Amino acid sequence: MKTSSYTGRFAPSPTGLLHAGSLVAALASWLDARAHQGRWLVRIEDVDAPRCIPGAGQAILRQLAACQLLPDEEPAWQSRRGALYARALAQLERAGLAYPCSCTRKDIASWHAARGHAPVRGQALPYPGLCRPERGGPRAQAPCAWRLHTLRCERKAPAEPSDRAFMTNGVLHWHDRRLGAQQQSISDAVGDFILRRADGLWAYQLAVVVDDAAQGITHVVRGADLADNTPRQILLQSALGVPTPLYLHTPLVLAANGEKLSKQNHAAPLDLSSPMRALNAAAQALGLPAHNTDDADGIPGALAAWVRAWRQMGWAAT
Repeated sequence: MKTSSYTGRFAPSPTGLLHAGSLVAALASWLDARAHQGRWLVRIEDVDAPRCIPGAGQAILRQLAACQLLPDEEPAWQSRRGALYARALAQLERAGLAYPCSCTRKDIASWHAARGHAPVRGQALPYPGLCRPERGGPRAQAPCAWRLHTLRCERKAPAEPSDRAFMTNGVLHWHDRRLGAQQQSISDAVGDFILRRADGLWAYQLAVVVDDAAQGITHVVRGADLADNTPRQILLQSALGVPTPLYLHTPLVLAANGEKLSKQNHAAPLDLSSPMRALNAAAQALGLPAHNTDDADGIPGALAAWVRAWRQMGWAAT
């Protein structure tokens, strides 16, 4: 397999410890990097400081080390990279692709309610561009967030079909290595999304795109719950003129009630009294065979076997 050009990453948020679903994503991204003889990085996404738990980032690194999933360079921390995000926002502002917005959630909900648009459970109402410059700018004297002008970005996005992504008739098309062809009208589904919050915190979408570009990430392997973020990130990559990685979204681990395991749903932290047992469960969730050694000394052998098995899976070929 080709590989010197491959750089992947695992990017957990330290709002809690890794759980079983997190380990599936970590293992998949590590296996994909090793199957391509590439580099694997870890980035602690602690940009949303109020939600982060003190010490959780270091604890996550210890959890990964217990499973012998070790990055190829020192982990990056988003909280130390604010200058990069500020330069990216300034670039977008100069290009007329970002603007300040004073709208509250109530303002957005009222606009939709007046037009009979009912909210959908679990989905934010799309932002309708009320504070766009062509509409007069911020509507109130209040602390402003910064938003991406999606309509202008969509007009600038590549229209020629490719193996990564392209725009046609306002719809972004991209390819996921496991899920196949995907598409979304970002203007209709999301609207102008936030780049920097009114409280000054950097938004996830901007931070992850800037970091992936700065770290030379070529392949993103993560849980399917993040697939909906992909079109926004691709549009932002286009706006900033940075490469689009190849994406692979892994199957989710579900709780007994059918909901995905997540920190928001109070998923239990990984039980690492036996790292091999935890890794076996993660491997089986990915459709890989269990390794019969329940011993820490057996982890390198299990990981090597899973790398070989990963290369045989249909989605791993790219």
